[in-house]
Amino acid sequence: MDKQVSSRTTSQKALRINLDEKKYGTIVEIGAGQEVARQFFIAGAAAGTIAKTMSAYDMKFSDAIYGVQEDGRYVSKARVHAMMEQEFDLVLDRVGALRSKSSRYFAYAATVAAKSFNRQNECHAWVGLRIQMYPGAEPSDITVHVRMFDDNAEAQQQALGVLGVNLIYAAYYYFEDPKMIIDSLTDNMKANRIEIDSIDFRGPYFLDVDNRNKNLHLIRSWKTRAVMFRPDGSVAVPAELLYKKNVLTIRGSFRPVTKLNVDMIEQGQKSFFELDGVDKDNTAVIAEISLNDMQGNDARVPEKDIVARVQLLNSLGYNVMVSDYTRYFSLRAYFRQYTQLQIGIVVGMINIGQIFDEETYRGVEGGILEGFGKLFPDNTRLFIYPELDQSGELNDFTKVKVPEHLRFLYRHLLENGFLSGIECSDSSLFSIYSRDLLKQLPRGRGNWENSVPEKVAEQIIDNKFFGYRG
Repeated sequence: MDKQVSSRTTSQKALRINLDEKKYGTIVEIGAGQEVARQFFIAGAAAGTIAKTMSAYDMKFSDAIYGVQEDGRYVSKARVHAMMEQEFDLVLDRVGALRSKSSRYFAYAATVAAKSFNRQNECHAWVGLRIQMYPGAEPSDITVHVRMFDDNAEAQQQALGVLGVNLIYAAYYYFEDPKMIIDSLTDNMKANRIEIDSIDFRGPYFLDVDNRNKNLHLIRSWKTRAVMFRPDGSVAVPAELLYKKNVLTIRGSFRPVTKLNVDMIEQGQKSFFELDGVDKDNTAVIAEISLNDMQGNDARVPEKDIVARVQLLNSLGYNVMVSDYTRYFSLRAYFRQYTQLQIGIVVGMINIGQIFDEETYRGVEGGILEGFGKLFPDNTRLFIYPELDQSGELNDFTKVKVPEHLRFLYRHLLENGFLSGIECSDSSLFSIYSRDLLKQLPRGRGNWENSVPEKVAEQIIDNKFFGYRG
């Protein structure tokens, strides 16, 4: 397998594929020119690789060829899958019996919303590849969602051309290592031109691939800052999950998720739903896990461990977001990219202490004032869960202790409704500590089961999560 992930130029990658007479396929691109096909043509010898290129821009033509998808959208996962399926079957039907039995076929497809003239539209693309990993094999699919950040259509087209060549090349030469496929997708591209916020591996060659694990690698390979998972465990595109939604989120380690965590979420929801225009149907409730420690460094938690936490949260019906954000204002800014509606963040009293710790804002030019300005600019509130102090007394959000010189800043937030208190439904929940549960798990079943939801206990036992030994 070729290990030179970044050493080949885009043209060199395209030429290597062109010169291999066993690789043959179709390239169809809608919405941003035919940049991937162009890369193969300018590399030379494309006649040995390209059966057909096409760009069905007109909606009627596109619908006639690929059908009308259930969601009715043209830049969608459903549309790119229809394109891949149609074109792959067509190339097999037309040349499969004529070409060498050693041929390995592919169909590359992209449907794109590039920068429109004089409009501030969302610029994104669904890109997919259906490919045979060896002659005669059932095909496997790789599908990615891409956001483009160049400020003009020409640059966006060029970036997608590079991405497309990288994807086809990686699928043929790095197929044994999906992480290497991910790492190589931005080869020969400057930073911050695109973001890949979801990737999906399907088919017989990827049967052992856990897509949750590989999407976490998108963060650690700097392809995105966050990935999201729906309650069924599927990877979600943030722009779709958060579109026209209010957002309520809670940050935690959730190792494992406990009854205390659940109560915080449920009590936060009660208060959040009291806001005007906010209800269950128009709100995305998200449990968020940061890969970083308090200093902003990757804590190097194994992806398998993170996936276990995601699975437990999903089993309770929650959406889950995994990110590399450290500060709360960065988390708020991430959500604000996708929705202008209400944002609620559920926190504990200890988190308020961190938010008012000026060390948290080291490196931020305006310090804590800039941080607060970014956290509370519009439609954003903190919902604060109480705590028991050492004497067993209940402390709520009105009793937060902040440094003396920040007390007026705290009063300002309090009196202007940026901070709201939420209740605890059962004071016995304060005796639950995840670190204590983790110590009990290696001993098998026991009292720890009373501290987590029943579904969570079942999953821990069945899957032997976090060192459980039955």
